[in-house]
Amino acid sequence: MPVGAGGLGSGLSVPEVAGRIRATVERVIVGKPESVRLALVVLLAEGHLLVEDVPGVGKTMLSKALARSVDCSVRRIQFTPDLLPSDITGVSIYNQERRDFEFKPGAIFANVVIGDEINRASPKTQSALLECMEEGQVTVDGVTYELAAPFMVVATQNPIEMEGTYPLPEAQRDRFMARISMGYPHGTAELDMIDNHGAASPLDFLEPATDGHTVVKLIEIVRSVHVSPAVKQYTVDLVGATRSSPELRLGASPRATLHLVRAARAAAALDGRDFVLPDDIQALAMPVLAHRLITTAEAQIARRTAAAIVRDIVRSVPLPGR
Repeated sequence: MPVGAGGLGSGLSVPEVAGRIRATVERVIVGKPESVRLALVVLLAEGHLLVEDVPGVGKTMLSKALARSVDCSVRRIQFTPDLLPSDITGVSIYNQERRDFEFKPGAIFANVVIGDEINRASPKTQSALLECMEEGQVTVDGVTYELAAPFMVVATQNPIEMEGTYPLPEAQRDRFMARISMGYPHGTAELDMIDNHGAASPLDFLEPATDGHTVVKLIEIVRSVHVSPAVKQYTVDLVGATRSSPELRLGASPRATLHLVRAARAAAALDGRDFVLPDDIQALAMPVLAHRLITTAEAQIARRTAAAIVRDIVRSVPLPGR
């Protein structure tokens, strides 16, 4: 059964609307269809995306293109060492006319928040995002403020230049549903990029493909995608294998299990299915799990990356029914 209105009576088709968003983003991000698809998966799965790669490969461009493809509120935060937590969450300021404190919302109050070079801010400032990303709310001076849906944080960081940076703590990394690396474009894609970006930025001419209200309806449809008991057990076995691997000092958390299932639901919906396959879990295991893992000293000496270990675990865990 294809994924459509999902009982909402809206007549929405997830593949159709998501296809329009994807086509819009790919006008700017050339030759990276998998990165664009994963960004869409995270958006529809109510997650947050960490884009990690070297400078100049389009990390911020992907974030901006995704944000502009949806007609909703967008804020960009340039993370720097002097950025304060109140710059993100907001602050209560005394209003002399009203003789009372008035809350001034911070940059986090938007549907899509772009956090540029997130690892350049201090751990105290990074921690201001924890409640926002997990619970969709902000607490300032004992008062809780809800964030409007959809809400997504797209953060970028540079893994090469480490001077003046603060590595993301495990609790912060675990809030991100998936991590992607853009990588260098292929030769033909880079030639197309010269044509598209040489005279002016294509972002200037980007028109939204949908709006935030429609994205919220798509998210509701994604929530209804069926996950069989066998696929759920397979996911638990896969994540559990990271906790018993001799090459890993820290395995994936229960939150990672939830994120993997939610992302698989979104991936199935993008393919027009109302049920999740083990293939969906396998395809998303590396981007959803690898950034949460910490390898042992022996694995580091052997130059075994977390991504390579996840790939081996995916091959070793039996599929349902086998």
